[in-house]
Amino acid sequence: MFVLYNPNPLGRMTDDCVIRAVAKVLDMPWENAFMKLCLKGLTLCDLPNNNAVWGAYLHDKGFVREAIPNTCPDCYTVECFCQDHPTGTYVLGTGTHAVAVIDGNIFDAYYSGDLVPLYAYRKETKQ
Repeated sequence: MFVLYNPNPLGRMTDDCVIRAVAKVLDMPWENAFMKLCLKGLTLCDLPNNNAVWGAYLHDKGFVREAIPNTCPDCYTVECFCQDHPTGTYVLGTGTHAVAVIDGNIFDAYYSGDLVPLYAYRKETKQ
């Protein structure tokens, strides 16, 4: 299911998908996610929305990166991923977009279920 989620304080539709996704999966305000990613970017000398920066930040927060199965590289969509993963907390990377998925629901500022994910960061659960 798609859930409209745009925590940008001004409601802007900008290139802040990584900030929105991180804010959602870590349950923090947009401003906090922005600053945390900027600080991580500063330590890595790169921009906060660079895949390596937000990936490293999520890793620091207990997420593990998983590859998406390559069974149908052009037809396995975010929506398919949600159907296959009805529980759990993820950030999916498509190469040009990042989206939060929680318990099979897409949280984004627009419907991104038709995009093709390349990898997923999954929140590790404590046993």
